Amino acid sequence: MFGLMSFGRLVALPMLAAALLTTPAEAKKNSVGGLYNISIAGFKVGRGTLSLVMQGNAYSAKVSLEPAGIGTLFTTGKGGAEASGWMVGSRVVPSKYRMASQASNLDFYVNLSQGSGSIRSMEVAPQFKPNPERIKVTDRHTRNAIDPLSAALMPVGRAKDSLGPKACSRRLPVFDGWTRFDIKLSYSGTKEVSGHGYDGQVVVCKARWVPVAGHRPSKDSVKYMAKANMEVWVAPMGRDNVLVPYRISIDTKNGRLIVEADKLKIDGAGSDQASVD
Repeated sequence: MFGLMSFGRLVALPMLAAALLTTPAEAKKNSVGGLYNISIAGFKVGRGTLSLVMQGNAYSAKVSLEPAGIGTLFTTGKGGAEASGWMVGSRVVPSKYRMASQASNLDFYVNLSQGSGSIRSMEVAPQFKPNPERIKVTDRHTRNAIDPLSAALMPVGRAKDSLGPKACSRRLPVFDGWTRFDIKLSYSGTKEVSGHGYDGQVVVCKARWVPVAGHRPSKDSVKYMAKANMEVWVAPMGRDNVLVPYRISIDTKNGRLIVEADKLKIDGAGSDQASVD
């Protein structure tokens, strides 16, 4: 299944807690619009779009995915997600997350309302079938966790740390509606990139997927993902203390999965209010 549920689990790479803050009406606006190509073993299988707006300390993000290239031969599935919330220092504080996708003639849907460091309400479909081996997701697992789309934001406490080791020094608790997992990042170095709408340095982080709850430990896919080589390149999004993914690569049984920016538009001008409804 090349649905958004699976994709979200793979690309969730960087955030936490909860607070209710007020964004000034004329706070500086930063936005990123991006088109990403998705390939496996060198073959294009899909494309995605990302729209991210930050207004002061508020953020609003949308993503869409659909098959492309040889991917159209195997699936007609597509999906989208949106998230909103706040950034407080080096923390991301989610408020709402919605995801809907269709793959293999199945509909997937998640609606999370978050606040005060926990999930206030949740709608998820379909539900997992009962299985005694599955590690049960409890309130403890969803407290201070972030949704997969909010995890695309990587804030740092100080702008001078944005292109150094501290950009990758984090362990991210992610809850996608079905499972809770951590993404552990570590610094690997920096690279120079050019074209595709961004010229400059990116930080290269190694990543490791750590299952926490909602999964079945004996499944081959769980065992494989826990050992798979993963890497994410992140670039400044127009303000020096926030980074977003430029390239993500994951070794899979079918070859290396790569999600990479094809076109980026980074804009630091304007004063429109970011939507956090």
